[in-house]
Amino acid sequence: MRKVVKFGGSSLASAEQFKKVGAIIRADKERKFVVPSAPGKRSSDDTKVTDMLYGCYDLAEQDKDFKKELKAIQERYQEIIDGLELKLSLEAEFKTIEKMFKEKAGTNYAASRGEYLNGIIMANYLGYEFIDAAEVILFDENGEFDSETTNQNLRRRLEGVEAAVIPGFYGAYADGRVKTFSRGGSDITGSIVARAIKANVYENWTDVSGFLITDPRIIYKPEGIETITYRELRELAYMGASVLHEDAIFPVRREGIPINIRNTNAPEDNGTWIVESTCQKPKYVITGIAGKKGFCAVNIEKDMMNSEIGFGRKVLQAFEENGISFEHVPSGIDTMTVFVHQDEFMHKEQQVVSAIHRLADPDSIDIEGDFALIAVVGRGMKSTRGTAGRIFSALAHANVNVKMIDQGSSELNIIIGVANADFEAAIKAIYDIFVLSQI
Repeated sequence: MRKVVKFGGSSLASAEQFKKVGAIIRADKERKFVVPSAPGKRSSDDTKVTDMLYGCYDLAEQDKDFKKELKAIQERYQEIIDGLELKLSLEAEFKTIEKMFKEKAGTNYAASRGEYLNGIIMANYLGYEFIDAAEVILFDENGEFDSETTNQNLRRRLEGVEAAVIPGFYGAYADGRVKTFSRGGSDITGSIVARAIKANVYENWTDVSGFLITDPRIIYKPEGIETITYRELRELAYMGASVLHEDAIFPVRREGIPINIRNTNAPEDNGTWIVESTCQKPKYVITGIAGKKGFCAVNIEKDMMNSEIGFGRKVLQAFEENGISFEHVPSGIDTMTVFVHQDEFMHKEQQVVSAIHRLADPDSIDIEGDFALIAVVGRGMKSTRGTAGRIFSALAHANVNVKMIDQGSSELNIIIGVANADFEAAIKAIYDIFVLSQI
C-alpha cells in the first residue's frame, strides 16, 4: 500500500505540532508522500503565515518598507526549526523572497511561500526528498489547472522516489510563474499526488475528527459521519460544509481512491471515510445537513408558460447576460422561480428585470430577498419512504415556513428554502427528527 498524507495549517503551526505529525507519519511505513500546508494559528488570537505573507507583500506593492514584517515571518519558521533541533537555515530563501517581493512577483508567489518553506522544513525533519510543487503542478495560460499534463509530469517525477514532500496550494504556469489554488488548496494538491502515484488511500489530517452531520455552531456536539460518498460530499460542500476543499474530490474520484479525514490531535480516531460507493448502510436516513443564508428569489409569472417553447432559456439568458449564476429553478405551470445569491444580484436586479421583460415577455416579476437554502443529503433517502414528509412535519412543528422545496431525480438530496431568520431553527428541527429521535 502507498498513502498520501496531507496536513493542514493547524497541524503544522508550531514545533510541538510538527512533532505530532512526525510521529503519525513514522507510525505507518506506508505514509511516504507528504503534502504540508503553511503554518496556521498557534492560538485563537494568532495570525496564519499565509495572511502574514499577504500583508507583507501588500506593503511591497505600495513600495513601503516590509523588512519588519518579513522578519516576523522568518522568526515564525525559525521557532519551528529550533523547536525541532534541526540544522537548517532558511536565510538564502528569505533573501530570495525579499528580492522577489521588491520585483513585484505577485500575490500568488507571495502566498505560496508559506507552503514552500514549510515543505523544506518537513522534508528536512523527515529525511524525505523535497519536490517543489512549481516544478510538477501546472496551470494553463488562462490560469486553469492542467490536470492531465500535471498527472503525467508528476507520475514521471515520482517514479522511483521512495519518499517525498510536495508543498500544497500552488503550482506554476509553463513559464515558471507561480500560481495558487483558492484558499484551502493544499487539499487539492494532496488529491493530485494521490492520483499520480495511484495511492491506496489519501489521508487528510486536520484539527477535527472528520465530518459532522451538521454545523457545530448550530447543533451542540453533532454526531460524526463515518462514511460518505463523493456525491454526498459534493452536495454538502457546495452548501457550506468546509472540512475539505470541494475540488479535492475530482482527482481521486477518477481513480476510485478513498479519502480519510483524520485528526492530528486525536490520531486514534477513525475519522470520516469518503468513498466512491459503499454497501454500508448509513447510521441514519440522512448523511448530513448544510446550508447558506443570503439568497433571493426572482418569481416570474406568465399564463401558458409551460406550453411556450424556450421560455426557461430566455429567462436564464437574462441572468447570463448580467454575469449572474443561479442556484435553483423550481417551476410550476405558469410560474418559474430563479434563486440567486443576493449580494451578486442586488446591484444588477433592475438590469435583469428589464432583460427578462425584453427576452421572455412575462406577465409579472416579483423579487423576494433574505432567503436561506438548506440541503438535506443522504444516500439512505432513496430507500426510505416519507423523507420529505418528515422534513415538512418537523419544520411545521418548529413554526418554520417552507418557501421552496426541490428534490433531484437521484433522490440524494432535498433543497429547502426558508427565511434567513428561520435558518438555525430549521436545521435544529431537521437534525432532531432524523438524528436525535433515532438515538
